[in-house]
Amino acid sequence: MWFYLARRLLSLGVSLIAASAVIFLVVEIAPGDPAAYMLGINAQPETLAALRTELSLDLSAPARYWHWITGMLSGDFGTSYTYRTPVADMVADRLTVSLPLAVMALVLAVAVALPAGLFAASRRGKPGDVAVMGAAQLGVAVPNFWFAMLLVLGFAITWRIFPSGGFPGWDQPLQALRALTLPTIALALPQAAILARVLRSSLIDALHEDYIRTARAKGLTPGQALRRHGLRNALIPVLTLMGLQFSFLLAGAIIIEQVFYLPGLGRLIFQSISQRDLITVESVTMLLVFAVIVVNFLTDMAYAVADPRLRRQGRRA
Repeated sequence: MWFYLARRLLSLGVSLIAASAVIFLVVEIAPGDPAAYMLGINAQPETLAALRTELSLDLSAPARYWHWITGMLSGDFGTSYTYRTPVADMVADRLTVSLPLAVMALVLAVAVALPAGLFAASRRGKPGDVAVMGAAQLGVAVPNFWFAMLLVLGFAITWRIFPSGGFPGWDQPLQALRALTLPTIALALPQAAILARVLRSSLIDALHEDYIRTARAKGLTPGQALRRHGLRNALIPVLTLMGLQFSFLLAGAIIIEQVFYLPGLGRLIFQSISQRDLITVESVTMLLVFAVIVVNFLTDMAYAVADPRLRRQGRRA
């Protein structure tokens, strides 16, 4: 287990270094001068040069990369060009929206997918299975931003049950939860559809295993055998998918945050790109990549705990 853990930690470190280099290069080659954007087209050359020096834009690309990376390692994510606020403070403020939204969406997706996948697998080929898989296929096919607009039209504009957008802050917990309800549903249902399909396939594969036949021979019904013996083994690929989904929900909710005007990390990146706030784009993107890699690492660890064969493969490798 320790050898497997060391290999995964080494892979994590290499992935972070490679990701930081790619992020920096992509942002650097993007057209436009942040200083010129901030001062406008009529800015004097002297003023422009002074601002570029203040923002460290006059340094070479390798020097800026080194300054950025060493700053992040020491906890200094830089200062936003546009807002003149430490990026770390902005990220902490936006995480109070994005993190609860991602957690709520994942919990809702799992709460919907587990019973749906179990129900479909235990009724394979029957009308119930067809209905659940048809609904799951529809959930995968429908774009979440379109579904989000339908939710706003129905529950915010027509029936006025939930707000159509904005976030009041956690000093009003009930209002904050109401504001996150529709975005949570819009994010969760497509992920629930994917999870349900994967779980159904895993459970159907488990039906052919010897331990399921033994359980059936002892008098258990197919549904009981699946719930008591097949579900644990079928959850292994589902765990991996859940880790990927949480990463997506945390880092990939830009469109949903735009639809509902939520001040989350995705919207911060979108605004920073449009304003050429390079240091904010680089630091926030790197933090999101770090979160994705760490979540995947933890998922691999959970996978190894659930499946000892991975640890034996790691020792042989």
